[in-house]
Amino acid sequence: MPVAARTYRAWKQANQQPAARTITDAMVEDAVRSLAYKPKEDGTIKRTAEGLYGRRKMTAAIRRRIPGAAPGAVDRAMRTLGLAGVRRGKAARTTIPGEGGTRAGDLLNRDFTAAAPNRVWVADFTYVRIWAGFVYVAFIVDVYVQRIIGWHAE
Repeated sequence: MPVAARTYRAWKQANQQPAARTITDAMVEDAVRSLAYKPKEDGTIKRTAEGLYGRRKMTAAIRRRIPGAAPGAVDRAMRTLGLAGVRRGKAARTTIPGEGGTRAGDLLNRDFTAAAPNRVWVADFTYVRIWAGFVYVAFIVDVYVQRIIGWHAE
């Protein structure tokens, strides 16, 4: 019996099953949502302590509920729900301005060029992270040759 191609394609698309990954992702997303959020008595939703998990801990927790859940599915679910792990520790504050401190004037007027060596020097300092904390390093740079001519670490 002859059937038009577009009729067959329309029938095929209407009877198509969703992909296995789509079903698995939906299951994982529901598991992540139920683990990360709990409804309160007043009807609002509260994030649980598990909602602060990173991708590794969340994957381990979801695999206890759904054995064989893929890490990629957990990553996609966390991204969809807007979840990200919390990082411990504070950022190091390296420069703390003094009380009523004044900054040094701009003697070069932001013109970092020189006609000859040893005419214009610029000083800068930075910090380097080491095992024991930080080491502060001061540099003196010759503007003409653009090289460090002196430094000191404290």
